[in-house]
Amino acid sequence: YVAFTDTERLIGDAAKNQVAMNPNNTIFDAKRLIGRRFDDPAVQADMKHWPFEVINEDTKPKMKVDYKGESKTFFPEEISSMVLTKMKETAEAYLGTSVTNAVITVPAYFNDSQRQATKDAGTIAGLQVLRIINEPTAAAIAYGLDKKGQGERNVLIFDLGGSTFDVSILTIEDGIFEVKSTAGDTHLGGEDFDNRMVNHFVQEFKRKYKKDLTTNKRALRRLRTACERAKRTLSSSTQASIEIDSLFEGIDFYTSITRARFEELNADLFRSTMEPVEKAIRDAKMDKSAVHDIVLVGGSTRIPKVQKLLQDFFNGKELNKSINPDEAVAYG
Repeated sequence: YVAFTDTERLIGDAAKNQVAMNPNNTIFDAKRLIGRRFDDPAVQADMKHWPFEVINEDTKPKMKVDYKGESKTFFPEEISSMVLTKMKETAEAYLGTSVTNAVITVPAYFNDSQRQATKDAGTIAGLQVLRIINEPTAAAIAYGLDKKGQGERNVLIFDLGGSTFDVSILTIEDGIFEVKSTAGDTHLGGEDFDNRMVNHFVQEFKRKYKKDLTTNKRALRRLRTACERAKRTLSSSTQASIEIDSLFEGIDFYTSITRARFEELNADLFRSTMEPVEKAIRDAKMDKSAVHDIVLVGGSTRIPKVQKLLQDFFNGKELNKSINPDEAVAYG
């Protein structure tokens, strides 16, 4: 997230936290634009969902914002470079020394143009980009799978994040990684699970109070934040409570949800994650019994039901999940 205001530029959580007040000038999802052409169907489809403006400059997409009272446009790699610069500064402050070298990870399905643009973002940020490596490869390295045993290892990486779902199959032999197949859903993730819970409580509110929450953006936003918290709680507890004072027209909304109910609300979405797993295995011309290791990446893989579906699909095989799934790629 990068936000532009009348007075400053905000990056990361600081930008994300004010998105509601400043939606048109808060940029996110630059990764969905980087290295793509404006007329790319994926860009055209994504644009419909973004509150910020995307314009066409010489076939390239640029994001248009108001910054310090002026209209400005930025290429995706410029936005990404701002995030990288912030990370560079954060690392330098922590280490007390300058940081110039970087390894940057990208999705396995990124093409040459997307990889080059990502590298350019690093260069703009003043980083020496030593190499661009695939996210699933990094996750496999985090678990030391390249050092495990002799001969060929087949690894399935199951990466379910906030808004994307990626399945990759890699073969590792003598420290050499080869991507055999990739599959997934570019628009499935934790936010979709939040939405199901939000809709559930909107209905409950209607039943209880005969009032429609969806007419009030702030109320919906507060409910969504509470739902995301409840979802996280449900990964470690079987029940979560929601307490929001004066949610809508002075009504305090106190309620709860069980893990079982949450799983019901998302049953079709959770089940749908198995399709790309099957497709990736098919495309790799492999049998599922040939998969040696399964690695979990992305915050949404903490959901017990998702883990169970995956483990059951692989006939009870253990999953690699000891590393924080938000950090596994970075760690690798």
